[in-house]
Amino acid sequence: MKKLILLFISVISISNLYAQDVSDALRYTNDELQGTARFRALSGAFGALGGDMSAVSINPAGSSIFNVSHISMSLSNNNIKNEVQYFNGFNTSKESNLDLNQAGAAFVFNNSNSNSNWSKFAFSAAYDKVQNYNNDWFANGNNTTSIDRYFLDITENQAIPFGVLKLQPGEYIEEAYADIGSSPNYGYPVQQVFLGYWAGIIDPVNLDNNTNDDETNYFSNTAPASSFYQEYYYASSGYNGKFSLNFSTAFKDRIYLGVNLNTHFINYDKFTSFYETNNDPDSLAKNIIFENWLSTFGSGFSFQLGAITKITNDLRLGLTYNSPTWYRIEEELIQNIDSNIADPEIGYISRIINIYPSYNIQSPGKFTGSLAYIFGEYGLISFDYSLKDYSNTKFKPTSDSYFSNQNNAINNLLTTASTYKVGAEIRLKQLSFRGGYRFEESPYKDETTLSDLKGYSLGLGYSFGNFKLDMAFDQAKQSAEYKLYNNSGFPSVASIDSRLTNVTFTVGFNL
Repeated sequence: MKKLILLFISVISISNLYAQDVSDALRYTNDELQGTARFRALSGAFGALGGDMSAVSINPAGSSIFNVSHISMSLSNNNIKNEVQYFNGFNTSKESNLDLNQAGAAFVFNNSNSNSNWSKFAFSAAYDKVQNYNNDWFANGNNTTSIDRYFLDITENQAIPFGVLKLQPGEYIEEAYADIGSSPNYGYPVQQVFLGYWAGIIDPVNLDNNTNDDETNYFSNTAPASSFYQEYYYASSGYNGKFSLNFSTAFKDRIYLGVNLNTHFINYDKFTSFYETNNDPDSLAKNIIFENWLSTFGSGFSFQLGAITKITNDLRLGLTYNSPTWYRIEEELIQNIDSNIADPEIGYISRIINIYPSYNIQSPGKFTGSLAYIFGEYGLISFDYSLKDYSNTKFKPTSDSYFSNQNNAINNLLTTASTYKVGAEIRLKQLSFRGGYRFEESPYKDETTLSDLKGYSLGLGYSFGNFKLDMAFDQAKQSAEYKLYNNSGFPSVASIDSRLTNVTFTVGFNL
């Protein structure tokens, strides 16, 4: 009978409170260097160049630079290496995957009316992977703060009567957990305290008085231990993809105008596992494990407006506006907790799926200015500058009190960030040599939570006429202070130095 009840609860368990924070907003609104091999070889400095499917994703006017219809597909091997420090522990991890990160086609229609100033019209459709979420790392070390503070901090900021955590007559532990999560008066924070209590990590001060349901003070069962060995494992997977429809036109082959209509889709999974132990003989809770599985699904819409003008036959100027992206997000969370003194029924909690109410995120808009000089058939040099105010990121509805607090936190923590990209290409008949550099400022005001990103790229291309083959190598480095839990009581962070390396191959055809 209990298994049937568990199945039923796993379907209907719906939490009415949220657990999103600034890091979630950034995860879905940040951009990565993705695209064709030629685009990546120039570090994405393509805003004034056009004539490349990924250039169209940066500046929608770029499709009219094509002289003939074109199609391309790109395959990329992505590798991330993380060096992690957590107190006195040091670890290194690597993650690698192969995927199709770009595919698209542009169709060019020349105007047969030689008297018209509008010389051509172009239409394109393309898929681009905006972000790759595949990553994993491991941290371990000795901490003076126990995970008990994660649960106690909630009780110190929100009065939670002990009676809320107790089981009603005939009630299963998983039913109580689900009911708390779906209650408009309790929700996610009280669920966490419920886990801490039934796992034996915390207890009410007046535990011996079982009738004192109004007790709101709690103590730790890890005390009096003062040193804790801890392990934390992080694994994520998924992607943020974009499908674009592009329309552009050319005026006298001097001014190019375009628009992109973009549909976005998010598929993100994250698993975290925390383990803690201590060797104090007077500590009751010695071995603790706390696991979380988060699944996120989302969709969104944005648009882009772009222009490219030929100041001279060799000098080009580009300007692009990226609208905010309006995302609708849905999330599910499964939790598991255990300790050496946990209630034996606590394992049933892991069969409950918390299905959160859908919510909206609005990413900030972005402006990009570009300049390029073409050296005839011998090569080119290009520069892009982008400006994006991350403090304009918003959780919606803004009338929601929790989202209002998170939006205030975003405004206090995030800032306007600039991105600089420079790329160059040298052509020797059918062979092209390419290189680039990019610098992306941190979206955080403190530049410690997430550092500036610096990267470089190299590439080769060979033209067989209507068929082109390109290869690129790009690498970037960035460091972060990753907070294990969004909780002031347990503020422990892992210091992560990440190196992202990609090798990309693209095949292109002129139609």
